[in-house]
Amino acid sequence: MDLKNESVVTEFILLGFSGQWELCIFFFLAFSLVYSAVVLGNILVMVTVTFSSTLHSPMYFLLGNLSFLDMCFSTVTTPKMITDLLTEHKTISVWGCMAQMFFMHLFGGAEMTLLIAMAFDRYVAICKPLHYRTILNHRLLSGFVILSWIIGFTHTMSQMVLMINLPFCGPNVVDSIFCDLPLVIKLACIETYTLELFVIANSGLLSLISFILLLVSYMIILVTVQQRSSGGLSKALPTLSAHIIVVTLFFGPCIFIYAWPFNSFAGNNILSVFYTVITPLLNPIIYTLRNQKMQGAMRKLWFLLINSTQNF
Repeated sequence: MDLKNESVVTEFILLGFSGQWELCIFFFLAFSLVYSAVVLGNILVMVTVTFSSTLHSPMYFLLGNLSFLDMCFSTVTTPKMITDLLTEHKTISVWGCMAQMFFMHLFGGAEMTLLIAMAFDRYVAICKPLHYRTILNHRLLSGFVILSWIIGFTHTMSQMVLMINLPFCGPNVVDSIFCDLPLVIKLACIETYTLELFVIANSGLLSLISFILLLVSYMIILVTVQQRSSGGLSKALPTLSAHIIVVTLFFGPCIFIYAWPFNSFAGNNILSVFYTVITPLLNPIIYTLRNQKMQGAMRKLWFLLINSTQNF
């Protein structure tokens, strides 16, 4: 069906955080500060990785790309959510809704692939340290990044090709702060059982399987390190625990939202905020607060910036 000709719905209503005006003002200020921290924090990581000579290693190259994806992922939904807090009628056009879902799954699919690449990086660094630079050369790292974007694009297009042909003839209320597949699919005027199963297989099972494989891989790394040296475990644990926390924060909400039938799913604004705002903020915090090398590089860049400013 042709969406433009068949649908009588031209916009969706986002319930979002509906409530007292004072509460909306509080959320507006709080989320504005958090989103600013997301952007500044991830930009700081990218700048530090790019300009610090001590961080020109495979792990930090992948970390810089992860920060870029986190910032983009949050930017897809958060600015719209913040501005909606100051408006009485929270609406989004049908095509604006489709764009939100397209870019969410583009950046989400790319980040999922990049996290798997980061797990491989830690495996090589800890289990095959003598061959680390040889295996994880610039060509392979560039291939990981390109592959992550290809998988993200394929992942989102495979779902959006089906979504844009759905007719929407009412109701048009989305019980969330942004558009997402489970909630929008339920508003279609036709039977969507097959599409729901496809999305569950595409997003839900893929997230669940990837999460399990990542946890298993990190457990294998920990066991390998412990068998080789008890002292090596204490050195590797801070870095690996940071990776495990990031993986859990990213995949947890994905599995909760996509891994079971949509008729049992209800909009959860707290989960949505955590997924799109809090996790992209926590990633740079986790990697910087638990990484002395990153902290040292940031301090060095800060001193260089101050000195250059004073010279002018």
